[in-house]
Amino acid sequence: MALKVWTTETRPLTRTVHLAGKLDNDTVALLDDELNAVASSTATVVVFDLAALDYVSSAGLRSIFRAQKVMAARGGRALLVNPKPQIQKVLEIIRAADISAVFTSVEELDRYLDTMQRKVVDGE
Repeated sequence: MALKVWTTETRPLTRTVHLAGKLDNDTVALLDDELNAVASSTATVVVFDLAALDYVSSAGLRSIFRAQKVMAARGGRALLVNPKPQIQKVLEIIRAADISAVFTSVEELDRYLDTMQRKVVDGE
């Protein structure tokens, strides 16, 4: 499944980045292009609307974290809203673990995230 990314200006100095589909190594460049446009704007808040995001890999998480750093440097924030259960599970894993201490490679992390997201989708 492809990724669709689009941005709306929801209020002054705020941009909402909508994600639909699968965010992985093959599609992350689409998000990066959109985030470059947000970074070059005057926005201090970026909201990631994840309502239509079905899958996220570590590559996608890196882009989101990069946007958080850009907004923090401006005194702003990056916020995540409307995650599906499988995306929420990944976010919980990331918050609960020191990833560099748990996973020996990006590939291992992606395999783990893939397995966890499939379990949530399959109702396990």
